[in-house]
Formats: sequence, structure tokens, C-alpha cells
Amino acid sequence: MKIKPLSDRVVVKPLESIERTKGGIYVPDTAKEKPQEGEIVAVGPGRTTDEGKQVKIEVKVGDKVLYGKYSGSEVTIDEEEYLIMRESDILAII
Repeated sequence: MKIKPLSDRVVVKPLESIERTKGGIYVPDTAKEKPQEGEIVAVGPGRTTDEGKQVKIEVKVGDKVLYGKYSGSEVTIDEEEYLIMRESDILAII
């Protein structure tokens, strides 16, 4: 990975969305929703409080997480899509 997030930011690789419903109906690309789960690929050092103390990030590389639908900033690195978001945008670890 050629990117190192700063402060309390993490880099997430969105997981591919399901192309077929449970009933067997295929969903076209235009009707798919943005994925809301992904895998952490890089983690920043954590945020610094007003007192100067470092607060560590709770997630680690390799964790599968759920995040808000419109969270983060989309970036493309080596033709791969990633999201850079704050740790507070992560809703849960799966």
C-alpha cells in the first residue's frame, strides 16, 4: 500500500456488492447501491487531544467494517478504488 493516512483516518477497500438477489434476480450496475462494508487496508496513528495525548485507533488492518452510506472520500490508487474516512465514520466491526 502506497498510502499512509494521517491522524484518525483509515483507508477502506469497499467489498463488492452482490450482483444477484436472494430470489435469483440479477441487479444491473446502475441499480446497485453503494457498498456499506469494507476491509481496513491502512490505519493512521490516531488523533491528538488538546492536552497533547495520542488516542489510538480501535480498528486495525484486516478488520471488516460497516460504515455510513455516504462516508469518506473516494480515491483511486493503482486502479483500485478506496475510501479514506475518519474512524468516527465507522459504525461497527463485523
